[in-house]
Amino acid sequence: MDQLKNIDTLRLITGHYKTRLSSRFRNRRSYKPEDPRLILSYIPGTIVDILVKPGQDVKKGDHLMILDAMKMQNHLKSKSDGRVKVIPVKKGDKVSKGSLLLEME
Repeated sequence: MDQLKNIDTLRLITGHYKTRLSSRFRNRRSYKPEDPRLILSYIPGTIVDILVKPGQDVKKGDHLMILDAMKMQNHLKSKSDGRVKVIPVKKGDKVSKGSLLLEME
C-alpha cells in the first residue's frame, strides 16, 4: 500500500500515464528555451581574442570571439543577424561553462 502513495500522473504528448516519479524528476529544473540573443560558453576555457565591439552590426555566421579550451581554439560565431549590445568578458578572462560571453540587441 505504501508503494501506491508515490504514484502520480505523467502527461506526455500522446496521453496521460500513471507512474512512480522520483524526487529527482519532481525537483528538476523546468525547460527554458534558449535565448538567441545570448552567446554562452559551452565549455570552460580562456578568451583568446574578441573580434567585435559593442554597437557593431554582425551577420549570421560572423566570427565573434575565440575561446581556447583544452589547447583548441574555438571560433564562436553569431547565431543570427544583429548588433552587439554588450561584451561582459575581456581578452584573457577564464570562463566556466554557461558563462555569458556576449549579448546581442
